[in-house]
Amino acid sequence: MTALEACVEGIGFWAPGLPTWHAACDFVEHQRLMEDAPRKPSPQLLAANERRRAPQTVAVALEVALAACTHAGRDPEELPSVFASTHGDLAITDYMARTLAEDPRSISPTRFHNSVHNAAAGYWTIGAGCMAAANAISAGQASFAQGLVEALAQLDAGGEAVLLVAYDIEAAGPLGTMTPSEGLLGGALVLSRKGGGTRLRALLGEGRPGPDAGPLARHCGGNAMAPMLPLFDALAAGGDLALLHAGPDSALRVELAHG
Repeated sequence: MTALEACVEGIGFWAPGLPTWHAACDFVEHQRLMEDAPRKPSPQLLAANERRRAPQTVAVALEVALAACTHAGRDPEELPSVFASTHGDLAITDYMARTLAEDPRSISPTRFHNSVHNAAAGYWTIGAGCMAAANAISAGQASFAQGLVEALAQLDAGGEAVLLVAYDIEAAGPLGTMTPSEGLLGGALVLSRKGGGTRLRALLGEGRPGPDAGPLARHCGGNAMAPMLPLFDALAAGGDLALLHAGPDSALRVELAHG
């Protein structure tokens, strides 16, 4: 793979006690959580009734996606997007499996509708009125790295800008023993071919990243999307390198140049 490059125009972030990218950067610098932080995301892209009913996956994904677009000054209607999640909605998956085993006829059509892996991407395109392409990616622990590769490849193929959204939620029921995940975590990047600010250069190669010891990784390391955190730690701290798990014996080396 040849190196792929992009400019980071906008960043969105949500984690317990860190509901914004500004709060995450403050935490990296001062090791303090935001006081009176909201307990769950409340994506303003959705109408109030839909916001209350939205699954946690949709809520956290749309929260960080809109924040990244706002930070970048980009219209969400115009951006193609890549949504990456390790497991999708584990709470709904647990509900579906349990209900199918105990009382299949009582399956909720709404929950079934929200069980698909691209549910968050669908809510985003509808809420934002976006007609651009939207992809949903799952690649186990490599989900974020492979989502980033997909976003960068779109730019390399001629795209002007792309939105990358990554998220996972807490595991529920027996699935928690097989697919452990803690809390809510979401991150989003608006990437473009040209622009100022931080530029990143990514190269896929052999290797296995070691455990990350950054502040965000320590705070949110139990979530299934934790493999994205070395990059967000580096972005917050002004670091110049992040190594991301990209598959069996594969690593995505991301070099950063801050403008």
